[in-house]
Amino acid sequence: MTVILRRLVLVALTAANAVTGGWAYGAPRHWYENFPGMGRSWLPQLGPFNEHMAKDAGAMFLALAVLGLIALWRVESTVFVQAIGLVLLTFNVLHLIYHMRHLHVYGDLDKALNVIVLVLLVALSAALLAPERTRRAVAAHR
Repeated sequence: MTVILRRLVLVALTAANAVTGGWAYGAPRHWYENFPGMGRSWLPQLGPFNEHMAKDAGAMFLALAVLGLIALWRVESTVFVQAIGLVLLTFNVLHLIYHMRHLHVYGDLDKALNVIVLVLLVALSAALLAPERTRRAVAAHR
């Protein structure tokens, strides 16, 4: 993976975690009732509102966003980015597993959207584990 592609992946994951975390921590009831937004609501079907759990989830997403910012600062360090990729992959795989086991609470569109979004997050996290491809290595490979 090139440094530019690594940077784009990190920006996408960091932005997703920052938005979700800021929303959940800053307005936990609103997040619970309206996540993921755009007229959809995925959390009430999973159980009653719990402010403590919503704020803890928000804090965790914000912590992942901070890791993403650190990785962006050190984007040239393959080992460092891969370590953060492994952290993100661990969370996103476990998150995907939970939601795959609870898709029955949603209608067809929300089932599909859950799967698409969560699989995309896993794929982006896994992409960070790829070794660095420098311009020289890419040119030599052609």
